[in-house]
Amino acid sequence: MSEPQKSGLNGKENSLPPAQGGFWGGLKSLFRKGSEPTLRESVEEALEEHEEDTNGKSLGADEKEMLFNVLNYGELRVDDVMVPRADIISVDMEIGLKDLLKTFSKAGHSRFPVYRGNLDDVMGMVHVKDALKLLTENDYSKAGFDGFSLMTIQRSVLFVPASMRVMDLLAKMRQNRTHMAIVVDEYGGTDGIVTIEDLVEEIVGEIEDEHDDDVTQQVRKMGKDTWLVDARLEMEDLEDALSQSFMDIDDDEDIDTVGGLVFALAGSVPEIGERVKHENGYQFEVVDADPRRIHKVRIMSPKATLTKNATKKLSKRKEKQI
Repeated sequence: MSEPQKSGLNGKENSLPPAQGGFWGGLKSLFRKGSEPTLRESVEEALEEHEEDTNGKSLGADEKEMLFNVLNYGELRVDDVMVPRADIISVDMEIGLKDLLKTFSKAGHSRFPVYRGNLDDVMGMVHVKDALKLLTENDYSKAGFDGFSLMTIQRSVLFVPASMRVMDLLAKMRQNRTHMAIVVDEYGGTDGIVTIEDLVEEIVGEIEDEHDDDVTQQVRKMGKDTWLVDARLEMEDLEDALSQSFMDIDDDEDIDTVGGLVFALAGSVPEIGERVKHENGYQFEVVDADPRRIHKVRIMSPKATLTKNATKKLSKRKEKQI
């Protein structure tokens, strides 16, 4: 009787499915002795080689994407996944219980960083579950919310540098049993925050709940070829919504949102009313902004621009005739 087939890992019996083509056929070769490529390189090669496989034994598109995400996970840094400072919703440690509950209700988040004086002095975080528990146990509603101190329900957070690997942060979060980390710069100031959900989403994709803005709410069609867009909208979502590519300009690797694209096209902080043009003919007009960031953008297709220009020329001709 022939010997059972062995793998290259500790001489254990190979438990992989029989290799008869498809993804597993390529993956099986990873465990042979004397293979020069690394395991990571071999898995990537196997995934790419069998990307077009459609037979039932092959992995689905979502499974392949998750495997690619896992392979790339070790290269990610905290600043690749963090929520930037400008988007952080936080509360002062002196906040009253009534205002705290209003903030939770309005923002739709379950946790907030707690700061003293300003966001560069983060003391910890507060969870909506603790606030509601305190409210019901002490009946602050009847007492007019008096006597509340945020210190009684404040939880600790991690403080991590932007250069930290997300794999290390995930391990640290699990070890400390906390779901939030404050990202600090070299001077101790707050750069951003990272939640455990942010880390998991890098593998499984976006996890949306009932409080997350739907793409249809962030992209409003204002006319046949005109859209009003939230500047925080991810570029991938914009391209899907408009069926148009925008990510072929220089340095596109650093552009994640519509606001980032407008910044890149303008080359500076654009003002309200300022308009920039993409090389594909689409124009972006800043509708709402403050001195630091863009909030709303009007996007016009080349067709909309031509129609608008033609209307202006027609109006001028009529004025001259009069």
